[in-house]
This record gives sequence, C-alpha cells and structure tokens, in this order.
Amino acid sequence: MNALTSALDGDAKELLPELEAIYKDLHRNPELSMQETRTAGIVGDFLDKEGYEVARQVGVTGVVGVLKNGDGPTVMLRADMDALPVTEDTGLPYASTVRAKDEDGVDVGVGHACGHDMHVTWLLGAARLLARHRDAWKGTVLAVFQPGEEVGRGAQSMIDGGMLERFPKPDIILGQHVMVGEAGTVSYRSGVILSAGDSIKIKLFGRGSHGSQPQTSIDPVIMAASTTLRLQTIVSREIAPLDSAVLTVGALQAGTKENIIPDDATLKLNIRTYDEDVRATMLSAVKRICCAECAASNAPREPEFTKLSTYPLTRNDVEATETVARAFEAQFGERSQETKPAGASEDFSVFGQTWKVPYVFWFVGGTDAQAYRKAVQAKQANAIPSNHSPKFAPVIDPTLRTGLEAMLTAASPWLCKGGPAR
Repeated sequence: MNALTSALDGDAKELLPELEAIYKDLHRNPELSMQETRTAGIVGDFLDKEGYEVARQVGVTGVVGVLKNGDGPTVMLRADMDALPVTEDTGLPYASTVRAKDEDGVDVGVGHACGHDMHVTWLLGAARLLARHRDAWKGTVLAVFQPGEEVGRGAQSMIDGGMLERFPKPDIILGQHVMVGEAGTVSYRSGVILSAGDSIKIKLFGRGSHGSQPQTSIDPVIMAASTTLRLQTIVSREIAPLDSAVLTVGALQAGTKENIIPDDATLKLNIRTYDEDVRATMLSAVKRICCAECAASNAPREPEFTKLSTYPLTRNDVEATETVARAFEAQFGERSQETKPAGASEDFSVFGQTWKVPYVFWFVGGTDAQAYRKAVQAKQANAIPSNHSPKFAPVIDPTLRTGLEAMLTAASPWLCKGGPAR
C-alpha cells in the first residue's frame, strides 16, 4: 500500500458515499458528445473548491485542473465525460430518461452506456485526495476531463484549444476504462491494448427509375449489396491469418418505397486494426472495391467517401506499463492481471502522441463478481451486457473504490517517490 491509497483508506467512509451520489447524478443526467456543459460545470466547480487552478471550455467543454505541490514529476490523469445516443434499459432507480438532439438534429435517448460517468467520478475522487493529502506526494497533477470521446474528436479538440501551450508538459499520462470483467479487478497490457478505429460513410450513385422498368436504371441497391459482400473479403483474403482486423458494415440505407429504384445508396462501415500497415491495407482496399463495384455497375460517378471518425492505436509505453504493473501487483495482488488487446478504440492516446510522452491505459472490471464467475463457468460471458449496450450498468460497489484506488496506485510511482524506480 502506498501513501495515496493509505489516504483513501482514511477518507473512504466520508468520501465514497459522496462520490456515489455524484455518480448517480451524472448517470441520471447524461450529455451527448461535445455537449457536456452540465457535467463540465460540476467538474469545474468541484476542482475549484479543492484548490485547483481550473481552466474551462478547453476544446469546447473540456476542463483541466492543475495542482502544483512542489518539485517533482508532472502526472496527467484523464477521464472522458460524454454519453451515448442510447436509450437506457437497465431498470436502475437512477436510470437516465434524458432525450436530446444529436448533431444532425435528431431526437435521441441519451445514456451513459459506456461508463464515462464512472470515469469522471473516479477522477474527481482522486483529485480530492490529492488536494487534501499534499503531504503524501510531490509534483504537479493535471486532472483532465475530456469531451467527445465517443465521436473521436474530444482529445484533439483539447489539443487545438491550447493544451500544449497552456499547461505543463506531463512526464506520464494515465487513463482507465470500466469494462465487462469481475468487479474489483484491474487489467493492464504493455504495447497495443486498444485497436485503431476508422468509421467511413460511402455514398454510391446510380440512376433512379420505376421498379417495373429496371432497364432504365442504374440500381444503387444492387451496387450497395454487392459492395457490402465484397468488402467482407478484405479480411478473409487480403489480411494475413496471423494479423487481426474487423470490418463491419453497420448501415445500408437506400430508397423509400418498394417500387422505386432510388438514385443513391449509403453504406456506413467501421474498421478495427492493430497494426498501421494492416490499417493502410484495409483503407486502400475499401476504396478500391467501392470504386470497382461502381464501375462494374456503370455508375454515373465515383463513390463519395466521408470520414466519420478516426481513432489511433492505443499503444502503452513498455517501461511505464511495467512500472504501473508493479504498483498494481503490490496493491491488488491476484486482483491485478495482464489482459489481451481489446477490440474497442479510444482517442486517449492523442494526448501522449501529440505531447510525445509515455502513456498507460488500463481496464477496471465493473461486472458483479458472482454473476461474472457464473457466466464464465457457463461459457456465457459474451451474454453479459457490454459497453454501448442499453443494459450496460457497472456495479457501484466495489467498482467505484477499485477505479479510484487504481488511479492513485498508478500515479504513486511518479508522485510519491519523485519518479519511478529504474
């Protein structure tokens, strides 16, 4: 146990109930990406009361708190704040019933189906303990509350908002995510831990006509269907078996009526990769196949490609991860374990890549321990509602304390000893 987690033990009786109330409030009042004004207000006011230098509206709604406590390393702790356009179906007494307009003006249900409300609460708890126990550490802490992770724009928006110029350069950047897994556990990995993600909208152009006269049309529905099937051959025939990649066509939209051949069709697809060369191959192949299918259909023009979102690889620094792993093992024992890479994507690494400093990202289990073990024994772990499911709901106890403990533990090698042992 280190000095920071010892401080948590002393404050837990008072702090954890307050954090639970904050978590339930955030869960009940979710906000869509780049619209997190209420959440940002709560965060900014909390940090201000704890004595942080607070900068608001960093990258639209981002908040940065700076706490200087003598000479020592600068540690950045990051949490994302945004919710999803998902109508919650958890049955919780504090479930969200919020509806809002998305960026396209569409009315949608809004829910914290990815656990960012838990992330915010963890970092608020860590911020308070660091502020109130300055005798336990030395250095500078950057508490960064990021908007827009779910649309892949939040980290970059904060960079564009002057992060590098306005705040001290970190020596290490740390972040975590609640995931399906046994509550009370933490899992880490050196190197690639999250995939790169690319989402693309592709508009295919044809020539509309009456359904009874297909010979006068260039049918974009056939074009879209053929393209969808052919795109699936990229992974199976162009990517080596020992490499990993996923291509999902999540939307195929065309037409309004059964007897009208429309003028165009739209595909929306998502690509996940774990290697930059594989990523380049995938993106090139998508464009080649779409253009070729349109040419084969005698389309009047080439397809139109629109980038929806892009997430870089999350590749943990090897040496820094070893430092964090040792701290986790000392703090959590058997509740700390190495994990495989996850298929999800994050924009967390944008901070480290832009600042050119090491970063470490890890997972905190949020599934009821008994339910998780039972599901694993029955080989039904995939049936547990996962992140982005309307039924996703981390158990508060012990997830709240574990995530707070993990953040303090990961930061302690830098803050409590003036830097990690080499």
